Amino acid sequence: MTRVGLVLGGGGVVGQAYHSGVLAVLQHDFGLDARKADMIVGTSAGSITGTLLRLGVSAEDLAAWTVKAPLSGDDDVLRQMAEARLPELAPFRPLELIRRPLRLPGRHMLARALTRPLQFRPMAAGMALMAPGRHDILEQLAALRELERPDWPQPALWICAVRRRDGRRVVFGRPGAPEAPIHRAIGASCAVPGYFTPVRIGPHSYIDGGVHSPTNAAVLRGQGLDIVIVVAPMSGPAGWRPGLFPAARRYSDRLLRREVRALEEEGVRTVVFTPGPGEQRVMGTDMMSRARLDEVIQQSFLTAGAYAATSEVADLLRAAAGRRR
Repeated sequence: MTRVGLVLGGGGVVGQAYHSGVLAVLQHDFGLDARKADMIVGTSAGSITGTLLRLGVSAEDLAAWTVKAPLSGDDDVLRQMAEARLPELAPFRPLELIRRPLRLPGRHMLARALTRPLQFRPMAAGMALMAPGRHDILEQLAALRELERPDWPQPALWICAVRRRDGRRVVFGRPGAPEAPIHRAIGASCAVPGYFTPVRIGPHSYIDGGVHSPTNAAVLRGQGLDIVIVVAPMSGPAGWRPGLFPAARRYSDRLLRREVRALEEEGVRTVVFTPGPGEQRVMGTDMMSRARLDEVIQQSFLTAGAYAATSEVADLLRAAAGRRR
C-alpha cells in the first residue's frame, strides 16, 4: 500500500491560492484526494491549508473560499469561516520590515549557535530578532478556534514554527513537541516577523516557520512514506533578476532542493510543484494581496496540470492516488 505525504509551503494568501490550484489538479486529473494524505506538513500559509484539508474541506471548495465564490452545499467548515469578519491587513512590504531595528541576541540563541553550528541558521536567527509586527495573526484565525477538535493532531498533521528565543524550528503535532491548540500552532506558523506579533504558546513565543524553511519537507524523513508531494509557492526559478523578492525565491529554491534530495536519499519518491515565470508574474510580490487570487488559481491550475501530465510525474501521481480512486 502506497503511503503518501503532502508538504504545503508558505506564501501568504497568494500562496493559499497557489495551493488551491495545484490541489484541484491532483483531485480533478488523478482522483488524488489531498484530505486523505497519510501525513501533511504545513508551514505558514500551508498550515492553514493543511488544517482545512484535515477538517474535511475539498480542493474545489478551497479554491472557491479563496476567491469568495459560492461554496458547495455541504461544507460547513468553510461556510463558518467565510462568515467571520477579518481585520484589514496593511500591504506586505518586506523592505519596510527589514529596516526596523533588531533586538540583540539572547544567551539561548548564542548558545545554540555555538553548540549546534550545523543546525543553526543565521537567516532564521536574524528574522527572530526583528521587532514584533503590528498585526495580530490570532485575530485572523478566530474562526478556526471555533472549529477545533479535541483529537488533533490525529490524523497526522505537522505544523512548523520557529521559537523566537533561539531560532530553533519546532514542529507542532510531532511526537515530543509542545502541546498547543490548533489555532495557536497555526498562528505561530504564520506569524511573519515584523508584520505579525509573535504567538505565545506555553512559556515561549514563536514566529513563522518559513524563516527556517518555506517548506520544511525534510521533516518527513524516516516516516515510512513512499511518495511525497510538495507544493511550494515561494520557490521556483527566479533567474538572476535583482531585488529582495527574487533573492528570497532563489534562497527558498535552494533549501527546497536540499530537502528533496534528503528525502530521495532515503528512497522516497517526490513530486514538486513550484510556480514558473508566468505564475510568478501573476502572483506579484505582495503575498497578502487578494487582488488577483482568481488569476493565481487559474494560472497554477493550468501550469500544474501541464506539468502533472508529463509521463514520469503522472506515473507517480497515479501511484499515489491508486488506493484512493
